[in-house]
Amino acid sequence: MSHYSSLVLLLLCFCRLYSLEALNGGFSVEMIHRDSPKSPFYNSTETQFQRISNALSRSIIRANHFNKSLVSANTPQAPVTSAKGEYLMSYEIGTPPIQVYGIVDTGSDITWLQCEPCQTCFKQTTPIFDPSKSKTYKNISCNAKPCRFVQGTCPKPTTSSCQYSISYGDGSYSEGDLSLETITLNSTNGSPFKIPSTVIGCAQNNHLAFELGGSGIVALGNSPVSLANQMGPSIGGKFSYCLVPILSPPSISSKLNFGNAAVVSGSGTVSTPFYSREPEEFYYLYLEAISVGSKRIEVGSTSARAGGKGNIVIDSGTTVTFLPNDAYSKLESAVAKEVKLQPAKDPNHVLSLCYKAAKSDKLDVPVMTAHFTGADVLLHGSSTFMKVADGVVCLAFVPTLSTPIFGNLAQQNVLVGYDLEKKTVSFKLVDCIAQNND
Repeated sequence: MSHYSSLVLLLLCFCRLYSLEALNGGFSVEMIHRDSPKSPFYNSTETQFQRISNALSRSIIRANHFNKSLVSANTPQAPVTSAKGEYLMSYEIGTPPIQVYGIVDTGSDITWLQCEPCQTCFKQTTPIFDPSKSKTYKNISCNAKPCRFVQGTCPKPTTSSCQYSISYGDGSYSEGDLSLETITLNSTNGSPFKIPSTVIGCAQNNHLAFELGGSGIVALGNSPVSLANQMGPSIGGKFSYCLVPILSPPSISSKLNFGNAAVVSGSGTVSTPFYSREPEEFYYLYLEAISVGSKRIEVGSTSARAGGKGNIVIDSGTTVTFLPNDAYSKLESAVAKEVKLQPAKDPNHVLSLCYKAAKSDKLDVPVMTAHFTGADVLLHGSSTFMKVADGVVCLAFVPTLSTPIFGNLAQQNVLVGYDLEKKTVSFKLVDCIAQNND
């Protein structure tokens, strides 16, 4: 039996959802965009365009989480802000439970949060979790299987507690105890779902550029110790999300679904395999091409990387989409031939192809199609262009020298479902505002 299979079996012993609704009908939790008034990151003094500028900066910084060489040397580097993701969820930790906010991240391998005693911690709006006050907290020993699947240290394997250590490409890191604790998810229907004995990182030493706000990461990545994999058969290996447009009313939130509530099916549903590569926490898809109208631009044949079949990471935490330099150049040229608006400049110096567009103008841009293996996903103008300043819209794609990223703007108004058992990602075009209000 593989180490992965052994760990999954171990975690199945730990993790049980005690609600029959969770087992039979699935459940949903609210995903809060970091710029929503509901978010602990919300800054009421920022304008809409300042938030867009910050999102672009975070996308560039976020790219370094995947690979330090992801962005070319001449790409503008904004001051580091909290670039670990764009959406948060509220959950409770411990017994008795305390509320915290974690950034939902499909590109992270382990759920972690700040813990007392904190040696080096960033500010957060909720109290820092104190494991000594929880009846269900337990350190994981160095000889336990979960310890073998995280990056950490064990100076005395038979007697010491397992220490985890996570480093990010932007120079940030988080360190602490690998532990077992009860996580409670508060569903949108008001029923709590307890997940006992969940493997988490209890962080006491953090060097991260988080602003005042969240407490850490909720990991939904493709790794054995991510929250999604630990929930395992209790959710049928399924989770999905439906991201509402960035400029939606503050009262409208996106949703993260688990179990039967996460099934993506019906007319218009398309599915593509996801692949495992290093780093293992990412979901790699194979993007064959992108079409601009009727013009098809090959991507897969020019950007396939050694070490795996996938050539692009699908990520909830990056706003824009990164494409290989050669494919991006052809995409930009094809779009420029179709758009008849007056050229403009991105004041953020991040996006290359921009146009002047008055408020009264209908954004007349071509429909694009992302051609994944077995799945063609339509990308309408609101998913491919973003308004970066008053009267200025830009193509929300960026060239890269390394691993491409399919960002969350391209995933808006799409029900995106992950099936960890079948190893597929499914897409269905929907109105996410209507979908999330059902």
